[in-house]
Amino acid sequence: MIRDRERRDLAVMLAPYLVGLAALVVVPGAVTFALSLFDYDLIRPATFAGLDNFRELARDAVFRTSLRNSLHFVLFAVPVRLAGAVTLALLLHRRFRGVGAYRTAAYLPTVVPDVAYALLWLWLFNPLYGPLNLTLGALGLPQPPWFTGLGATQAAVIIMSVFQLGEGFLVALATRQEIPGELYELISVEGAGPWATFRRITLPLMAPTLALLAARDVIFSFQATFVPALIVTGGGPPPYATTYLPLFIYTNGFQYLRYGYAAAATVCMILVTAYIVLLQYRMVRRWRESFVV
Repeated sequence: MIRDRERRDLAVMLAPYLVGLAALVVVPGAVTFALSLFDYDLIRPATFAGLDNFRELARDAVFRTSLRNSLHFVLFAVPVRLAGAVTLALLLHRRFRGVGAYRTAAYLPTVVPDVAYALLWLWLFNPLYGPLNLTLGALGLPQPPWFTGLGATQAAVIIMSVFQLGEGFLVALATRQEIPGELYELISVEGAGPWATFRRITLPLMAPTLALLAARDVIFSFQATFVPALIVTGGGPPPYATTYLPLFIYTNGFQYLRYGYAAAATVCMILVTAYIVLLQYRMVRRWRESFVV
């Protein structure tokens, strides 16, 4: 009787989540996959195309470029964001005077609206009048061509994303504060230094959370490039230098009205994201098993 009541209570608590999951993830995903099998432009009646949209994607040089750009962004942005979140969490987990202000400053860029955030960086990265290049020039350092060079343009988008690590920082901070202090006292008695303490205590115990953060950041990173690429760089320059998958999908869906083709690209993006997350899970599981505390 008690067990049945617990199951019923659990079902009631999970119901809103399951409804939201179905309405916001499962149903849109199914509609997107179905739409990817049709040739549809809102003007003519939809016609069944089978896998033609996917075959065309395989031959589309712009799609391959956008996929390569997105993978390049994930490869560089995710580790840097994760390392930054963990570093800030380790530096700010202790209570000291003014720590609340530092924590707020670390989280603040995350709550700035994406469009306002992109416009701010558009000013900062201005190659002629932006404060970043003016400061570099005053210090006698090279001034990167942020909006004309291939590497500099892609680096600008990565730099923009690095400062929006507030959510990961809060999760890493909470995880660090949950680690019992007795473990650190015990290992300090053994004479372990800071690096040994981090490697044998902090990192293994934070590994499950870091795995979740990395998976979440991969999913986020595939989508986070849309506003910077649309507002700051316009997908270039040089041609297609910052055309990422979200911008490719937006262009084909809302400018060219190729909704079936855009849906097929969306399905490919979801599959690539799922594959990377699966690889992360396997790598982190083996990585955590290799620790000896």
